[in-house]
Amino acid sequence: MKKIMFLLPCCFLLLQNCGDSKATNTSEKIIDVSVAEFKQKMGDPNVVILDVRTPAETAEGTIAGAKEINVNAADFAQQIEALDKDKIYLVYCKMGGRSSKACGIMEEKGFEKLYNLKGGYSAWAK
Repeated sequence: MKKIMFLLPCCFLLLQNCGDSKATNTSEKIIDVSVAEFKQKMGDPNVVILDVRTPAETAEGTIAGAKEINVNAADFAQQIEALDKDKIYLVYCKMGGRSSKACGIMEEKGFEKLYNLKGGYSAWAK
């Protein structure tokens, strides 16, 4: 009985934190942006648009001018090392999850200006 009394509050606390909320970036260097904000930032000459989807996904369509580096590729970290860390990066994937992951990896590598497209290419295409 004592075990149950201990476990009930623990389960309650766990369930409170496991809702259907979408993951958001907690980093100050990674900012989630809407399609409108993404489009606005595209006008900056210091911007690089980075598509981190798979080749099969990019074959279905891309944002004009995007550089393609598959976040699932074994050499993703090596490929981003070759990029200019002083640029502003607008990063997207299909739905926004992998691009958030890519931004995290890029932040670890010293990139400081990272914008993740909320909803990814799916939101862009609507």
